[in-house]
Amino acid sequence: MNIQTLLNQRIQAAMVASGASDSAPALVRQSAKVQFGDYQANGIMGAAKALKMNPRDFAQATLDKLDLSDLADKVEIAGPGFINIFLKNAWLSKELAQLRTSDRLDVNPVDAPETVVVDYSSPNLAKEMHVGHLRSTVIGDAVVRTLEFFGHHVVRQNHVGDWGTQFGMLLAYMERLRSENATISMALSDLETFYRAAKTCFDEDEAFATRSRELVVALQSGNEECLALWDEFINISLTHCEETYKMLGVSLERQHVMPESAYNDDLANVVNELKEQDLLQESNGAQCVFMEEFANKEGEITPIIVQKTGGGFLYATTDLAAVRFRQHTLNANRVLYFVDARQSLHFQQIFTLSRKAGFVKPETQLEHMPFGTVMGSDGKPFKTRSGGVAKLSSLLEEAQERAYQLVASKNPEMDEEELRNIGRVVGIASVKYADLSKNRTSDYVFNWDSMLSFEGNTAPYLLYAYSRVASIVKRSEVDVASLTGDITIDEPQERALAVKLCQFEEAIQQVANDGMPHFLCAYLYDLAGVFMTFYEACPIINAEEEVKHSRLQLALNTASTLKLGLSLLGIETLERM
Repeated sequence: MNIQTLLNQRIQAAMVASGASDSAPALVRQSAKVQFGDYQANGIMGAAKALKMNPRDFAQATLDKLDLSDLADKVEIAGPGFINIFLKNAWLSKELAQLRTSDRLDVNPVDAPETVVVDYSSPNLAKEMHVGHLRSTVIGDAVVRTLEFFGHHVVRQNHVGDWGTQFGMLLAYMERLRSENATISMALSDLETFYRAAKTCFDEDEAFATRSRELVVALQSGNEECLALWDEFINISLTHCEETYKMLGVSLERQHVMPESAYNDDLANVVNELKEQDLLQESNGAQCVFMEEFANKEGEITPIIVQKTGGGFLYATTDLAAVRFRQHTLNANRVLYFVDARQSLHFQQIFTLSRKAGFVKPETQLEHMPFGTVMGSDGKPFKTRSGGVAKLSSLLEEAQERAYQLVASKNPEMDEEELRNIGRVVGIASVKYADLSKNRTSDYVFNWDSMLSFEGNTAPYLLYAYSRVASIVKRSEVDVASLTGDITIDEPQERALAVKLCQFEEAIQQVANDGMPHFLCAYLYDLAGVFMTFYEACPIINAEEEVKHSRLQLALNTASTLKLGLSLLGIETLERM
């Protein structure tokens, strides 16, 4: 049940019946303070202004046409024309009973599922995944899980970088190692070391650099030996990625890889189609698209270069081919790109050109989901202690070890296997949640102490909150299946928890609509806090039987909501910590 959507529909219908235009929004929001009710409609003032009416008069006219008697016991006009809605306790109790009996917490799949293509993670296979890939990977995965939960057909696309000039250098180094009878797979066990060694040869040995350039041409021309060498490199690189994905607990698999190289055969077609539509201009021997929409104040336009002097293609060409594939082969209704904010202009240009060229249908949504940078305490992009780029696998291993040490210090009696598992879950969850709980568009500072803290909006706090609720239910020694009585809402803390539990769908809807997992994180943190307040004020274990059973159902609903919410974020839960 999405209460906000229901109230928006009903109040807007009453506004239209009172004379407002069909497009006048009701603007229903959750109330910030309990004295303003549970929800507040803020659209009256705008509609009244358009009608040249007194807002309070229009609010009254709307109330005269509005019937919320089935779910609200009080609806009032406040201030200049706000409408405050106070939900009925009996209605809340009925809704909570439906949550209890539903694996989906009464969230129905959408009526009209869409095909949503999600482009996320996208590492460069020349190097191992580093901390810079964290945000795209975990944010994209949380959004994918949420969209699938709503019943959309989600197509994951891991647009990995596996082509281009740097691969000539890497192939030349593999060729040299092979001539020295070195084991390639051993050399590639650490991609960072391999890349640095190849780069050193490229910079210091002109014969090596020349061979690298020759191999690029051979690779792009389809030379069989070169492709075999390249394929070996790509397979080992992807295995590195898969190990990191498994450790991170994201749902990307080899089948979701759609690399840059997959579009090679279509790149010339992209250029030819643009040429046929008179969208190309030659500039210094390169084929470019100049669009007036991207002119600066001086009238200068940053072009999209789709073919270099000499015939080579660029990222833009590949991205245009990817748009065509996602529209015409995957039949996307919506395409989401989780790529960092520095690429904003690039994607604005790609999307605009794709529409001009007819590569996508007018109704297809192309959405860049930009994100900020993971920063170090020095205010610069996060690095290792030695100043290098932080490998993601190393970071995750450190997170698990730190969490293990922390949990072991609090639970010295716990056996080693359980401690290691808790350390794994808490460590990975801490890294992911620290990222997911921040507004996607903001930079954030990577800080071990804050992300592993058991206080504040952190993974350890939420995992502990869930395990505590599960423990309360277990200690009650009540057969959960027998809890079928009514949920009574008498105390204000019971009511606050009931309202918060009924708002779960609103939180996940924001994730699906806006690609913003921090809304769900904030909801789960608030829910855990509201439950703790309820638990302190409303005894469960020692309450009278009827009250005990009612409150246990509130606790069970809380546990189910925390567990499902965290799973949509890609975070495991623990029954004991």
